[in-house]
Amino acid sequence: MKQLKDLLFGVSIRAVSGSTAIGVRELCFDSRSIQSGDVFVAISGTEADGHSFVEKAIEMGARAVICERIPETLRDEVTYVEVPDSQQALAVMASHFYGNPSKNLRLVGVTGTNGKTTVTSLLYQLFKMAGYKVGLISTIRILVDDVEYETKLTTPDALTINRHMALMNQAGVEFCFMEVSSHGIAQRRAEGLHFEGAVFTNLSHDHLDYHKTFAAYRDTKKKLFDGLPKQAFALTNADDKNGLVMIQNTRAQKFTYALKTYGDFRAQILEQQLDGQLLKIGEHEVWTKLIGAFNAYNILAIYATASLLGLESMEILQGISQLQNVDGRFQHFVSKNKVTAIVDYAHTPDAIKNVLTTINTLRTGNENVITVVGCGGDRDKSKRPVMGHIASQMSDTAIFTSDNPRSEDPGTIIREMEGGVEAQNSRKIISIEDRRQAIRTACKLASSGDIILIAGKGHETYQEIKGVRRDFDDYQIVREELEKQEANA
Repeated sequence: MKQLKDLLFGVSIRAVSGSTAIGVRELCFDSRSIQSGDVFVAISGTEADGHSFVEKAIEMGARAVICERIPETLRDEVTYVEVPDSQQALAVMASHFYGNPSKNLRLVGVTGTNGKTTVTSLLYQLFKMAGYKVGLISTIRILVDDVEYETKLTTPDALTINRHMALMNQAGVEFCFMEVSSHGIAQRRAEGLHFEGAVFTNLSHDHLDYHKTFAAYRDTKKKLFDGLPKQAFALTNADDKNGLVMIQNTRAQKFTYALKTYGDFRAQILEQQLDGQLLKIGEHEVWTKLIGAFNAYNILAIYATASLLGLESMEILQGISQLQNVDGRFQHFVSKNKVTAIVDYAHTPDAIKNVLTTINTLRTGNENVITVVGCGGDRDKSKRPVMGHIASQMSDTAIFTSDNPRSEDPGTIIREMEGGVEAQNSRKIISIEDRRQAIRTACKLASSGDIILIAGKGHETYQEIKGVRRDFDDYQIVREELEKQEANA
């Protein structure tokens, strides 16, 4: 059994009441899951303050409490540890509790507004093809070599991260690729992890409901690079105006990748089709099934990361040619009536602009582009009119609908999207609150050769309305609706 005093090594402590020479059964930050012998870490969250549940945790058997404010009334049998930051304490303690598992992994963190899931997931694919045991911590899933675990957060809590990294150690995993979100960094969920490298993809408008300003959002992501040790590598997109900002204070070895400017790793797009694109990376050409300039950046980031981790150039290129698209990331099919349907997770202005730019690059000019798009509730409201503007400007028809409205009124969200539509584009807009009906309408409007983009939810298989999640899969639904149209034709 772990000793509390050992778990607290490296934690900033203000005060202690009681003995730290006690055994710890488990660490918990949810008072509802406390059992006898556990340590309760009281975290001040956005929806609830864990300090309100200290007494409940003790009644359920907590032997020690880690908190930012020691209660006025203390119990003799309980140890209280006051810390300046409970989230940082939880992360460091979690790492110690599970035996500092990241030290035994070649861990690479990927951060940025867009591309995190694609880069981490495809690195996982690439290294598996190269014969390694690999781990993945992403928005879509956690993988311990071949075993899959469900995840609901881009960067899971510190206990979940370290628990699964410990499983990776047990399974003999060598490489681990992990999405690191701005929320995860701000809430210090990755504190205490030992990164061999970090990758920056890009930065655009997102999460300003949480970070308040773009500068705060940028500087939060930068902390991942600021914390790297000197033996690690810091890889950044030199074409992004914030790329060099990310690495300006890092102690790590700095590397850049680029399509437009100078970079240590460079690529060119030679040819694009709906089923893939031809890239020139360095002196070699490679065909990839992933299309669009945004995916060219993702592929180049993957190539550079694999090179920095020691894979040979030809092995990487052969692997890139076999990589499969990630679920919900420009996932497409062509119906019997030659209608192309594309499902993409694009839920930021920059992401939907990138996807529509790619579509408009590939079209011959005779097809109609029909975009179904919404914005999430209880999230950054400022991007809604921007999303509405881009979708209406770059599509022949844009259908505004619900995404995950959560606790908000879907109609209000749609009206805020409509606020960004310029007068000359207003005739292109249809607003349909019900998302299935919106997809059905897009399918009815589409003729042979047309392109339907269903944007915003991507891989998600649910829709959250008024706190209730119901089954909803964009890819499955657009397939069903197009098949119905064909059957009734």
